[in-house]
Amino acid sequence: MKSIACFAFLSATVLSAPALAAPAVPAQTPEAYAAAGERVTIAPGRALNLRCSGEGAQTVLLEAGGNADSTSWFRVQPLLASQARVCAYDRAGYGFSDEGPLPRNLEADVADLAALVTAAGLRTPLVLVGHSLGSNIVRAYAQQHPQDVAALVLVDPPEQGADARLPQAWQQEDEAGRAQRNAFLDACLAAAEAGTLDQAAAPLASCLRAAPPWQSAAVAAAIRAWKLKPGYWRTLRSELDANTAIFAAPVPEAESYGELPLVVVIAPVDGMQGVPAEVGKILQAAREQTHARLVAASRNGRRVDVVDSSHDVQLDAPEAVAAAVAGVLAPAR
Repeated sequence: MKSIACFAFLSATVLSAPALAAPAVPAQTPEAYAAAGERVTIAPGRALNLRCSGEGAQTVLLEAGGNADSTSWFRVQPLLASQARVCAYDRAGYGFSDEGPLPRNLEADVADLAALVTAAGLRTPLVLVGHSLGSNIVRAYAQQHPQDVAALVLVDPPEQGADARLPQAWQQEDEAGRAQRNAFLDACLAAAEAGTLDQAAAPLASCLRAAPPWQSAAVAAAIRAWKLKPGYWRTLRSELDANTAIFAAPVPEAESYGELPLVVVIAPVDGMQGVPAEVGKILQAAREQTHARLVAASRNGRRVDVVDSSHDVQLDAPEAVAAAVAGVLAPAR
């Protein structure tokens, strides 16, 4: 479901990325991302890839969004390395991390994160930063391990709770679209298992999308290599199925983090072309409710609107995300 922005609610900070004075960020992923960082064993025969840099009294842990890995933070991580120990990791089945047991749902992701924190000896309490689906993962972790969390920064959380309000015809169209998507993913998986995905003709040639301009050639080649593995397609299929349930439920009104510093970083409306007006209103209302409830979940909650960004704020406006994180480091100490 496409993400749309909330413009009015509570007191807000508005940031424009070009207005922030910040060190230069890399235009492309550094070559180091073409290889594993530190592979941390979290269970027999299973390891997750962890990338840490910088030093400081606190540790910041960066959680990627859906179908994403640690490379999505390559512009944010160096901006924080002078203030804290900053770590990003690949979830199971992505990047240089081993595949995990299915299903790859919220429960599995949070369990892996807890195992990683322990096995890697990360200093707690952590400042947790989650983008998109990652915002749900770090929220669930904070609820299960409150003593290990110093602050939360949620980067453009998707709208939740819209599904039940949508017109019946739209719900049926969504369901049909998911079935079509899963059939395509199953075909990609079958080609990967047969070892033919790299030479697949249309329509399976689109299983492997062209690399975005911010990926260096070496990193793009490494990502293509792990997307040729069956484990990636099993992981993606399972994660997308789990997301349907995760985002169908609204953020609970009773969700609370007490006085924990909490920042919700919000991008503008994006990608609503072709959506009927009735559906657009429902999605917007769900987005506004989602962000408002998240901000209200902490007595130290606030929102930051980033005016020059897509949903991928960490790539489009890394200075804004880094500023939001830096803003909770001192209070969290």
